[in-house]
Amino acid sequence: MEPDLFTAAAEDRQSREPGGSPLAVRMRPRTLDEVVGQGHLLRPGSPLRRLVGEGGGGPAGISSVILWGPPGIGKTTLAYVVSHATNKRFVELSAITAGVKEVRAVIESAKRESGGYGRDTVLFLDEIHRFSKAQQDSLLPAVENRWVTLIAATTENPYFSIISPLLSRSLLLTLEPLTDDDLRGLLRRALTDERGLKGAVTLPEDTEDHLLRIAGGDARRALTALEAGAGAALAKGEPEISLSTLEETVDRAAVKYDRDGDQHYDVASALIKSIRGSDVDAALHYLARMIEAGEDPRFIARRLMISASEDIGLADPTALPTAVAAAQAVAMIGFPEAALTLSHATIALALAPKSNAATTAIGAALADVRAGKAGPVPAHLRDSHYKGAAKLGHGQGYQYPHDLPGAIAAQQYAPDEIHGRRYYEPTRYGAEARYADVLERVRERLAGE
Repeated sequence: MEPDLFTAAAEDRQSREPGGSPLAVRMRPRTLDEVVGQGHLLRPGSPLRRLVGEGGGGPAGISSVILWGPPGIGKTTLAYVVSHATNKRFVELSAITAGVKEVRAVIESAKRESGGYGRDTVLFLDEIHRFSKAQQDSLLPAVENRWVTLIAATTENPYFSIISPLLSRSLLLTLEPLTDDDLRGLLRRALTDERGLKGAVTLPEDTEDHLLRIAGGDARRALTALEAGAGAALAKGEPEISLSTLEETVDRAAVKYDRDGDQHYDVASALIKSIRGSDVDAALHYLARMIEAGEDPRFIARRLMISASEDIGLADPTALPTAVAAAQAVAMIGFPEAALTLSHATIALALAPKSNAATTAIGAALADVRAGKAGPVPAHLRDSHYKGAAKLGHGQGYQYPHDLPGAIAAQQYAPDEIHGRRYYEPTRYGAEARYADVLERVRERLAGE
């Protein structure tokens, strides 16, 4: 039996006993028109619509596609829709368990199906970034000759995780995070749809808002919580899912936090100011409020990256790498585990020595540029790598620092307009004290002293 997204037995049971499957499974889209969000990928004539046989294509063949986006926003769902909407043979592999042997077996089978029966094959490869270069290389002949149409899913930046030859032979489709409006529409459809709750309960606005916070942009999480709340309400004989019932069911209090209003910005501001003030306990409190309210973890991670440069800078050069690593980890793992990563980064930033010298330095430089203090680049610094540059005097008199003791040349680098202007004034806090000593000597050498 060929690997597939869902076995025939499970699908048969789902059709006979809708209640036997989770609500998230029952509400899984059957057509592209039912897909939540991703409207930019579902326009008429888009690659995904052509994959399911809409719009023809004539002599223009259907391209392989790479779906890139964070976990839980519909990559596998899109592949599922294609598998059920197309008359093509559909095969699924996961890069976690499959290797070159399995890939080659699918390709050979696809060639037999195409040559013997005129039937094309769509190969869905999940987690393609987990494939090594050699494993990805094994896909190239099949993709290039269109023995298979590849749908590959990845949560990592494909420009770093997928080999260039495969990337150039495929269309890269970037999935966007689901919005609250996307999830709100899905919840309301699930309440009334015959595949869903069939109008058995209603959902008040305050409960709906809390569900959206719990979901954190994840459709499956939203539907799972809705189903749990509906089950609890029906068990009590209640016609609606009250906020208290939902809280009891999912064991999460409805934190008073408006993600689109003042609370969103106030709590985020308090988090950053607590980090700036080195109050690690207050910072963790505000972080916990944001997490518990269902804040997008990527938003929190972005704020931490900004804080690392704005308030710490070179006082602790490891602060920014720590924040960036946290943001990458959060994008890969999602909640609930991402809370550990965000806590890790928040504690590190709050306890790091502080300096805003990098912030004030770029602020002063930008102010001069905006005031018109730019001036021409000194002739000896201009590009001299093209024919005719020497006649213009470009590059003449330039001293190559590596040829000099200490690798510092006493020459002018700034335009005349701002020559001698100092932007970076390092503090004596943390590791920046070393930069302060170095900078003093460097400026003396540049001035020829």
